[in-house]
Amino acid sequence: MIRKLKTGRYRLYSRKKNPRTGKRRNLGTFDTRRAAEKHERAVQYFKRAGGWK
Repeated sequence: MIRKLKTGRYRLYSRKKNPRTGKRRNLGTFDTRRAAEKHERAVQYFKRAGGWK
């Protein structure tokens, strides 16, 4: 999920809320929406590719 901040930058949040805090995890802040979308695709690929090893 990408949201535009008041500063004009874009922040990528996780899709699911953290059950403990009720908030979404910050997955990065980017200068352009295009950069945020690119990182979102990388995150999705990483999740499918097996994650941390």
